[in-house]
Parts: sequence; C-alpha cells; structure tokens
Amino acid sequence: MEPPSASPRAGRGPWQELLLSLLTFWNPLTTAQVTVESVPPNAAEGKDVLLRVHNLPGDTASLAWFRGETVAPVHQIVLYVVDTRVITPGPAYSGREIIYPSGSLLFQNITLNDTGSYILQIINRKFETALVRGQLRVFPELHKPSITSNNSSPVENADSVVLMCEAQTQSTSCLWSVNSKSLPDSPRLELSLDNRTLTVHGVTRNDTGPYECETRNPVSADHSDPFTLNVLYSSYHQGANLSLSCRTASNPPAQYSWLINGRPQPSTQELFIPNITTTVKAITVSGKCIPGASAVSTVGVSVGRPGVCSSL
Repeated sequence: MEPPSASPRAGRGPWQELLLSLLTFWNPLTTAQVTVESVPPNAAEGKDVLLRVHNLPGDTASLAWFRGETVAPVHQIVLYVVDTRVITPGPAYSGREIIYPSGSLLFQNITLNDTGSYILQIINRKFETALVRGQLRVFPELHKPSITSNNSSPVENADSVVLMCEAQTQSTSCLWSVNSKSLPDSPRLELSLDNRTLTVHGVTRNDTGPYECETRNPVSADHSDPFTLNVLYSSYHQGANLSLSCRTASNPPAQYSWLINGRPQPSTQELFIPNITTTVKAITVSGKCIPGASAVSTVGVSVGRPGVCSSL
C-alpha cells in the first residue's frame, strides 16, 4: 500500500507542510531512502562544498532546492526540470550555486552565512512530492594566535601570572602546552572555562616555559609562537647575609669604593652586608686602577620578597 500523495493544491495548510516533511518517499517499499550528504561534512570558508543527493528515483520530474526550514517560494534557490533540463534560479539564488542532474547542489566560495538547513523538494511524474533535508556547516580558516601576559617577569614564590591566548576568532577551542607537552596536572595551574586564560599561581623558576596555545575548529588549527617567562629568583631573602666582592687585574692594584642606595661605604675589595632589609635596593662599586681609568658596576637587589641579584 502506497502512502498518501501530496499533490500541489491551493491553500495548503501547516499540517500538510508537516506531512510533506515526514514523508520519506512516495514508495518506501520499492525505492531506497533518498538522502543528502554534505561533502565535506565541515566546510572551510571560501572553499567549495557539495550537497550530494543519493538514491534519486528514476521517475523524478523536477527538483527544487530551498534555503532554510520551509519550502516557501521566497526561499527557493533553484528549480531543475528533468525532461527539458531547464534551470530556473529562485529568489534565494546567490550566483554561487550549481545544480546537477543528479539533484546535487554545489556551493562555490562558500561563506559563513551559508551555514544552515536546506531542503530538496522532489516531484515525480505522478506529482507526488517528497522533501529531503541537508545541512551545511561552515567554519573560518584560523589565524595564528598570540600569548599575552599580565607579568612577564614575575618573582618566584611571590607572584602569579595570567597568560591569555589571543585569537581573532572567538568560536574556537583552545589548547595549552608547556615545554612542548600537555599541561601537567597541578593545583597551581588554573584554566578559565573557555580555556583562553591560563593562570600560574605561585610561579617558580621551573615555570619559565616556553608556553604555546593552539586554536582549532573542525577545518583548521594554528598555534602561537613560544612564550617564555623571565622568572626572577635568588638565594637571598630578607634577613640573610650578603657578601659581594669586586676583582680586577691591574697594576698598580685597583682601589674600590662602594655605594648602597647612593650612600658611600668603606673602601674595600669585599663588602659584607648582614641581615639584608627591604631598604637595600642598589649597590654600586667603582674601581680605579690607574690615573684616568675607572670602572663602575651596579648590582640591583630585591629583598623582602624572594631576592633578585642582577648585573645592570
């Protein structure tokens, strides 16, 4: 027994449209299921994609493609009459669609706005109608992301660092790596809900990196340039003793003078500072070897937080 036909008639009601959408085909007992396949399933913006029709019956009289969820005339892309091979563009035709005798529809230079549902209306020689749905999924080609930081020179065990993966396209997934490996399972590493932000709590000298973030969607992926933290650390802490020495090869022997925060210190080759406090910021040493020749060096010291000594 054949299912009821759906001949065109004036004043078709919503329930009849629903009936048409539920029809699999006019003779499911002898005709294979008609299906529409997107090739490729996920299309890259600017490429071509095909809505391929499978198992089109031999008694097909006409084919029409519609954009969206209904077969309203305003949504018609193209109509193809099989016997005459006449192709008639519809109101929704953009100039980029090509219909084939098989019913398949090619989209050239596809855009993000082409994403969505499509309906193929098939009418046979008995004026029986079937509707088959297809789907297009279009994604942008991704560009290289970049990593930014709220603090690229944190102090060990004192600072936390927030790394942000900056991407031009928001609807992407983000994947982080450190030292070319996946992030380790650590309570000091915290990812935001969208994985765009990585927070390193209580940074240590082992957290220098390099870090990379990768953005991806179903059609493309790209990763950032490596980002390295300059973690400042020292073995000197507030209350510790600090010994500095200045040596140079000279004849006659050099004379040395020291300045701590701009204040002169005893002239000696070695300087000993007991019980470092937060007031020690910079130490300058100058050495005079021969008349008219001198050398000046400055060492910066940060204490209170983990200390940092560096040659300036």
